[in-house]
Amino acid sequence: SFYYGTFPAGFLWGVGSSAYQTEGAWDKDGKGPSIWDAFTHRKGKVLRNETGDSACDGYYKVKDDIQLLKELKVNHYLLSISWPRIMPTGIKAEQLNEKGIQFYNDTINSLLENNITPIVSLYHWDLPQVLQEKYGGWQNISMINYFNDYANLCFEKFGDRVKHWITFSNPWAVAEKGYETGEHAPGLKLGGCGAYKAAHHIIKTHAKVWHSYNNTWRREQRGMVGISLTSGWGEPVDPHSQTDRDAAERYIQFHLGWFANPIYRGDYPEVMKNYVGRKSAQQGLGTSRLPTFSVQEKTYIKGTSDFLGIGHFTTRYVLQRNFPFLQVSSYHTDHDLAELVDPDWPAPGPKWLYSVPWGFRRLLNFIKTQYGNPLIYVTENGMSETVQCPQLCDEWRIQYLKGYINEILKALNDGVNVKGYTAWSLLDKFEWNKGFSERFGLYHIDFKNKNKPRYPKASVDYYKKIISANGFPNPREVENWHQKAMDTCSATHQHLAADSLITHMEMVTEIVLPTVFTLCILISIVLLIVYLRNHS
Repeated sequence: SFYYGTFPAGFLWGVGSSAYQTEGAWDKDGKGPSIWDAFTHRKGKVLRNETGDSACDGYYKVKDDIQLLKELKVNHYLLSISWPRIMPTGIKAEQLNEKGIQFYNDTINSLLENNITPIVSLYHWDLPQVLQEKYGGWQNISMINYFNDYANLCFEKFGDRVKHWITFSNPWAVAEKGYETGEHAPGLKLGGCGAYKAAHHIIKTHAKVWHSYNNTWRREQRGMVGISLTSGWGEPVDPHSQTDRDAAERYIQFHLGWFANPIYRGDYPEVMKNYVGRKSAQQGLGTSRLPTFSVQEKTYIKGTSDFLGIGHFTTRYVLQRNFPFLQVSSYHTDHDLAELVDPDWPAPGPKWLYSVPWGFRRLLNFIKTQYGNPLIYVTENGMSETVQCPQLCDEWRIQYLKGYINEILKALNDGVNVKGYTAWSLLDKFEWNKGFSERFGLYHIDFKNKNKPRYPKASVDYYKKIISANGFPNPREVENWHQKAMDTCSATHQHLAADSLITHMEMVTEIVLPTVFTLCILISIVLLIVYLRNHS
């Protein structure tokens, strides 16, 4: 049932995005190539071979986008820094890019001038390509020191103003999609081992960066360092079945627990160690494919998060499923489970993203119980659409935001320590291997228009009302928000249609007129030649 009420005073409301997905300017002003530049430039890696080379042109539109943030009346903006933009090869001793550093200084200053708090992620997947080519990226332990140098440069240059740092955004996807399935950059399919090895190095890197901040910068800068972990909720198909309950527990532990358990409890979840260890032994391997932490490493890693960032999008029903021993080893067969969805769950966008708000409250309560009720910021939560024509009256996104934010309110009443919410995302943007086919933005971008204008969807008006009211005051007011949002989007839609027509006419003018003009010249030349021949 829907719960009417308001959030505590001081609750933070924001939106987020990431560097590669929005900035563009992939090779401008001294920026080095990232693994995503290299990956997208290889044919067949991304839907329709699209790239983030120009993305939303966010590099050139900082002031415009900050106006959108002001329009939304958010408290914070979650952005990521592109490592190769400020350190082109990823190696501090080799080269720093002052223009890249200046770009982020200007962005941070502009946010603060407009009373918007920057929450900064150091890594949203765009590893410098040089580090991938030279060392194999996150498969190599040397990344720990290179990343730590990069993080310390960021603390030095921006830490006087940035007080909320995220080391890694969704490291699960970095490890699993980058080094297991190869769906994401760098596109490696190191089945059964690659993801575990990458994650192992990422966890150790996170801990090193936290200790660097703690020892060198905290006293002076008084900021916080955390990590952002993305996880769905796993619900047992049959809650009365112990095997289904165990399978649902494994689902969470192999997603969230993989990273959260070492940071909050000092080691990988027991169930991960048991399952991967047993499967490795059945394959005849002498050691587990899941690496181990030494006693010293466990102590060093435990407690290295001042807050936990949580990204959450959807839920699955889970049941036990045994995979045969002879099958090729894989992260996906290690946990012996199958995922199901309820066909009645709304899924207006891509087929992986079902709207199941109640799963969010359960996930937040799980975190409270498992990890000692840590300080939580929701760092990513949102709904995408896949329809190709502009969808400004995004009724489904309004329902999604309303439902999921309401479950956070219920979780707060359960005693969960949530301090802020970040809607994902500010803009329609490049969605990794899906290109521009999925749209998460509160603002629509017309990518066919060279100026890439931004248009507010109905969800902008609705989210703005939630922020202003700090929650859901009463049924009548909340219902009124919905009607106003839908009325506003209808007017914006007409504006977009008119702009699209003008853009189309400009394209016709730019392409057709020069072509006709060129043809006329060619025909004139041919006629002139014929004429001269006849009269010679």
